[in-house]
Order: sequence, then C-alpha cells, then structure tokens
Amino acid sequence: MSLAERLVPDELWELFRRVVPPTEVIRPQGGGKRRAEDREVLTAIIFVATSGCTWRQLPPVFGPCWPTVYRRFAQWSRERVWARLHRVILDELGARGELDWSRCAIDSVSIRAAKGGPLTGPNPTDRGKNGSKVHLLTDRKGLPLSLGISAANLHDSQALMPLVRGIPPIRSRRGPRRRRPGKLYADKGYDYRHLRRWLRSRGITHRIARKGIEPSHRLGRHRWVVERTVSWLAGCRRLHRRYERKPEHFLAFVGIAAALIGYRRLTS
Repeated sequence: MSLAERLVPDELWELFRRVVPPTEVIRPQGGGKRRAEDREVLTAIIFVATSGCTWRQLPPVFGPCWPTVYRRFAQWSRERVWARLHRVILDELGARGELDWSRCAIDSVSIRAAKGGPLTGPNPTDRGKNGSKVHLLTDRKGLPLSLGISAANLHDSQALMPLVRGIPPIRSRRGPRRRRPGKLYADKGYDYRHLRRWLRSRGITHRIARKGIEPSHRLGRHRWVVERTVSWLAGCRRLHRRYERKPEHFLAFVGIAAALIGYRRLTS
C-alpha cells in the first residue's frame, strides 16, 4: 500500500467527497498548470497533521506544492469542511450503533502556543507560558462528540455548556437523532452549582467530583476514556504545539484529529 493510500483510503475519500464543496475548474486560454486534485491535497494535509511537519517541509512526493496545499487547507477551514467530515463520521458510527451515550465524559488538555495569536493565554500549569486549551466531550468508548478551543487560562467550567450545546444531532441505529448524553462525568474543575442545575434542566444526569469532599481520581474508572482520547489526539503530531496564529486553523487540526479517531473506529 502506498503512502497516499494509507493516509487517505478509498473509504475516507468517499466520506470526504460528501462534505467538500464542489469546485468549478476554469482553465486559462492556451492551457495552463493542472489544478491539484482534492484527493492529492487532502493526502498532503493529513500528512502535515499526522507528521507534525511545517507546510514548507511538505515532501514533493505528494504532488501539489505547499502554498497550494495551505491555500486549500485555509479555504476548507473557512468552510468548516473538517467539522462536517467529523459530523458525517459520527453519523455513520451512530447508524451502526457504535456510539454509547449512556456515560459520557468531559475534559481538556493544554497545548503551548509557539506563535501566540487569538485564543491564547498564560497557562497556569506551565509556568505562565502562552498556550491554548482543547476541550472535548466523548462517549463511553472515548469517541469525541464535541470539541472546542480556548485560551489556556480559561477555566474548564466555562467550556461545559458550549460543549454540551455543540453536540450535533447524530443518527441512531433506531429512532430519532440524538444529541444528549445519558450521564456526564467530570472532575472537580466542573463542580459548580449552576452547572449541575443546568445539566439537570436538560435531563442529563451528572457525576461531578465534589471539591473538598472526594478526589477526582475516584471517578477514574469512568473518566479514563476521555484521558485516553487526549492521548489519541496527541497522535496528530501537529497538536503537540499550536503553530497556527489563526484559531480557525488550530481548530481545523483538532477537527482532523477527531475525524481520524472516528474513522479508525468505523473501519476497525
């Protein structure tokens, strides 16, 4: 199997074709350079995401030059292609009964920001170094259902409501689409009365570690799945550091990593 086939198998390409906007190709009079195929560009983007290389370090073996790949990446990020790809994969998983809504978990991970930019801030767990946070909510199996980014100094509790609201309506094997966890597990960073009330008002049972009463590790046998998902995200080496000044580009790489996690489960 070639590198291109390994990075973008036929099944992943077919899913991507369902979300990428059609492009009208207008060739200049007298010919001109061939427009790079979307699959070639997607393969190069996946390579950058998984290898962690810079755009300029992109090997020429992929075909299109790095400015072409970057421009297409920026265009698809503006058009939220990566979020739509993640949503399509979640729909496929839901239709096959691969999502377990009975017990979901929420957490975050801080990532140092190499170049600064919007949605960065001093990380209190990294000696005040500039960084960003990735917030995620997963199902019982650790599959990411909702994602978000923020400055590293944003308190985790402020991300709970946006993450729960951000769960898209996902297909089920039987019955209507679903977007509400049965039970939500969280550490004591989310232990606030207004959050408990808000979850109850949405019909979501919560299990949040209580400050000064119980340690967060008591929930470890239920929350370890979200911590494992954080390590899965690290498999996308571009997320070891935030190199993107534009937050939508950083969020795009988070979305690519989440889509690849779901795709691996889909084809396992």
